[in-house]
This record gives sequence, structure tokens and C-alpha cells, in this order.
Amino acid sequence: MRAVVQRSLRADVAVEGTLIGRIERGMVVLVGVRQGDTAADAVYLAEKVAHLRIFEDSEGKMNNDLGTAGGAVLSISQFTLYGDVRKGRRPNYMEAARPEEARELYERFNDELRKAGLHVETGQFGAMMQVSLVNDGPVTILLDSERRF
Repeated sequence: MRAVVQRSLRADVAVEGTLIGRIERGMVVLVGVRQGDTAADAVYLAEKVAHLRIFEDSEGKMNNDLGTAGGAVLSISQFTLYGDVRKGRRPNYMEAARPEEARELYERFNDELRKAGLHVETGQFGAMMQVSLVNDGPVTILLDSERRF
């Protein structure tokens, strides 16, 4: 599984013009699921996100995680994180998991964040979404469960 984590001052997601999720200070997390990913990947990625120390402490250093900072997560499913453009210019999505497999692991990822005590808002799995955010910093981190070993 992959995640693009963006520290944000505020963010929201809409589907067909209807707002379905909104957070103030926190993280926007774009989540992609690859064929062959398992529940262990979802747990690993959620643990990493929940404990990333990308929020500033009283001395202005990035020492605090989301729980300490008092923020929330806006989680968005994003199969295009597995777009491969090494050959040609049109992305190939062969590595991305099938929707039924991806949905289950995406939901597991969100459940694990909630178990960690975080407030999680989500987009709508499989929908065309409009995501707006104000990136704070900017701070953007790439995570990949395949690279944990």
C-alpha cells in the first residue's frame, strides 16, 4: 500500500458538488492499494501515519504526531498512486488492486486510524472526487508498505 501524507491547515472533499468530508488542522492522506497487499500492509501504514511526527512542538521542531497536535485525517482512496508511466505517457494501472480488494484494505486502514484514537473523515471509494486542501509547510511525505523491510 502507498500513502501520500500532506500536513494541512484545512481540507475537504466533495462528490458531485456535495461536501462529504472536511477537516481543520491535520493530514490529508491519499491511499493506494496494490495487488497482493494484505491486512498487515493496512495496519503498518495506519500505524506509520498515526505516529508520524510532522507537527511542530513549542520550539518549532517537527516532534509531534497527529494525536498530540490535536488534528484529524481526511483519507482519500487513490488507485492512481499505482500508475506506471515508465513505458509511454499513458499510465498503466496493472499494479493497482481490484476495487473489491482495495475497498476492504482502504476501510481497514481507516479503522486502524480510528482505533489509534484519531478522527477520520473520508472520501467516497470509487467516486470522482474534488479534494481541496491548504498544505501546511508544505509538508508532504510518501509512505510505501513494500519498503518497510
